[in-house]
Order: sequence, then structure tokens, then C-alpha cells
Amino acid sequence: MMKVFFKTFGCRTNIFDTQVMIENLQSFLLVNNEAEADIIVINSCTVTNGADKDVKDYISKIQKLNKKIFFTGCALNSVGKIAFDNEKIFGAFGHSSKENIESLLKKPKRFFIENDLSHKDSTIVGDFANKIRGFIKVQEGCNFKCSYCIIPQVRGKSRSYDRDKILSQVQKLVDNGVSEIVLSGTNLGSYGKEDKYTLAQLIIDISKISGIKRIRLGSLEPSQIKDDFLEILDSKFLERHLHIALQHTNDIMLKAMNRINRFDKDLKLFESIADKGFALGSDFIVGFPGESEEIFDDMIKKIEMLPLTHIHAFIYSPRNNTMAAKLKIDVSKGMAKERLHKIKDIISSKNKAFRENKMPLDVLVESKKGDFYYGLDQFYNRIRIKSDKSLYSKWIVIDDYKIEQDINYAEI
Repeated sequence: MMKVFFKTFGCRTNIFDTQVMIENLQSFLLVNNEAEADIIVINSCTVTNGADKDVKDYISKIQKLNKKIFFTGCALNSVGKIAFDNEKIFGAFGHSSKENIESLLKKPKRFFIENDLSHKDSTIVGDFANKIRGFIKVQEGCNFKCSYCIIPQVRGKSRSYDRDKILSQVQKLVDNGVSEIVLSGTNLGSYGKEDKYTLAQLIIDISKISGIKRIRLGSLEPSQIKDDFLEILDSKFLERHLHIALQHTNDIMLKAMNRINRFDKDLKLFESIADKGFALGSDFIVGFPGESEEIFDDMIKKIEMLPLTHIHAFIYSPRNNTMAAKLKIDVSKGMAKERLHKIKDIISSKNKAFRENKMPLDVLVESKKGDFYYGLDQFYNRIRIKSDKSLYSKWIVIDDYKIEQDINYAEI
């Protein structure tokens, strides 16, 4: 039996896409490392030029191992096409063909299959290898036109999965022992726009499935958070952490990024959610073209005003074939790194201050390394636990714990 290894780059949506492929394997053996495999399937990410480079480097590495390489994912028409033309990979196919993985891996001749940007999967994923939480893709594509982003070009326009399929997916994962669900999508907040069945309604319906203890959400857009969503924030089944992508706090930069959100509304939204006891995370881009010292100082002042506890901040890098790629880079790499560290330090302090306001932690223990167990609480903060008991995959409530710089610590 031929052995297959899947290498997944990028986001939670890609993680789910890989699971769809695994679910459709029938006559191949799945293995956990490249060395054992006869076939390597690369599920690529192309969100930045750097992501493309990571995928290229991985192809070069695998070529030396003399494996048969197949390629899919968002970098199909960039890295994938070049690698195929240069005969570095055997076959390449779009997301829309991944459910045909069984027949694709058996093809006798090299092939390149374009992606269908209107496709929606029908596969119900039954399990996540070594996972105690399940990722579920409820939506594909994005209708936003942010000037720095390539994703709408490679994922297509927004389209939602049917309610019944999603609920069947959740039920199957629950039947296999999953008790925490993470809802994801290319643009999660646009879920249900086709038929007015909203994300909030979906969350409520999922919560009614016996066995679901907590529902987490992927990244949301501030402009898509409506009253019906705010009304469910007091529900016990919802995580007490939301990640809401702002990208910047200066309106000049937001306009240059072709963003819909503006700071005054963002601040009011964040304050209203924080008042309900939520931890709040966000995405930030530093070093975008036009980010002068004055604009950055304004950004910092406004970040200080926001009740943030988590951050995914990164330095802007041009992405080929986007509107912003034509703009002149006027922030040096060194300056951008300084700005990045400054933002991260501010949010790290805010996170610690949030954790110092102690309250019982509802923790799902998800791993063990050495003598310690690790898990995430309801606020998406990590905790390290020392215990002689077997805690893996268990839900525990922790009242007595210590606050360390980047993590909480408890002994049980």
C-alpha cells in the first residue's frame, strides 16, 4: 500500500481542507512524516510572498528525498504552476478537486487541474488526527477588496455551506469525541448572507447538539458584527474571546488598505464587547506604505485605548497582483521591526493585566510536554499545569493559579 504524507501550510481553512482529502483516501496509508511516505501532498498558502517562498523551499527539500509530489492549495497558480512547468511536481490541482484525491494520486501521467472558484465541498469530516477540538469550515471566499490581499483571487467570492451539512459535520465530530468546535472560513462574518441565515443563528443551532462544550470562532470583520451576534455573547457555550481583524487604527491607513472599518466605530464595538468580560484579539499590519512616524504614533495612541488582549501583528510585505503592490515601500525593514515589537509589547502587557483580574478558568487540556500539561482557557490564554493525574483531553476548572509573563501556571 502506497504511503501518503500531507504537508499543510497556512490557515485553519487549509487544515480543514487537508482533512477533507484525508477523509477521501481509501487505498493509501496515511503517515506522519515525510521519510516514511512514497507520496507527498502539499496544501499551500499564498497569503504573502513569504508564504510562497516557504512553499518553494519545502518543494526543494522534498525533491532531495526522491518522493512523488502533488500540489494543491491557494498557491496553485503561482508556485504550483511554476513548479509544474519545471517538472518539480508530478501533479497539481485546485481546492475544488481535493475530494477526488483518491483518483488523482493514481493518475499515470502528469496533470495540472485549474481551480473552480464556485465549488463547495460535500465531504463530512469524521476526525482530526491527534486533535481534541474540531475545525469546521462553514464558508468559502471573500467579497472584500483589501488592497494588500490576494485571497479573494484564489478562494473566489463568498459562499456559505448549508446549515444541515454543517450540523451533520458537528454531530459526526462529537460522535468521535470532539467537544470543542472552531468555526472557520475565508471571511467567516459573511456566513449566511445568501439566505439571511446568520452566523449567530448557526452558533445557536450548533450549541443545541449534545456534547458541545465550547464554540470558538475564527477571525471576524468588525463591519460584519451585527446586533443578533452581540445578543448571543452572554451564552455559556461561546468562548470568552473574539478575534476581530482591524489591521490598523489610523483612518488614513485603513483607507489606503481599502478597508471598510474606521477607528471610532471599532473602539465603540471593542468597548461594548469587553464590557461583557471578553478577551479581544486583532490583526495589525505595520509598515504599510504611507505609515509615517506621525501616523504610527497615532496608531499607538489608539491601540492603547483599545481593550485588546491578543494580537496577530505582522510587517507589511507586497503581495504580487494586489493593488497595494504598486505602492512605494517607505518604511525600512528595521523601522518596521521596531514598530512591530512595540505593538506586541503593549498587547503583552494588556494581556497580563487582563489575566491578573483573576477568575475561574475553564480549560481544555490538549497536550503534554515533559512533566507539564498545556491547555487553553475560555479567554484563549494558555496555561501550563503540573499534575500527577492524567489530564490529557479533559475539561477542568482551575481556581488557583499563578500569573506568569506569557502564560498562566497551576499545580493540581
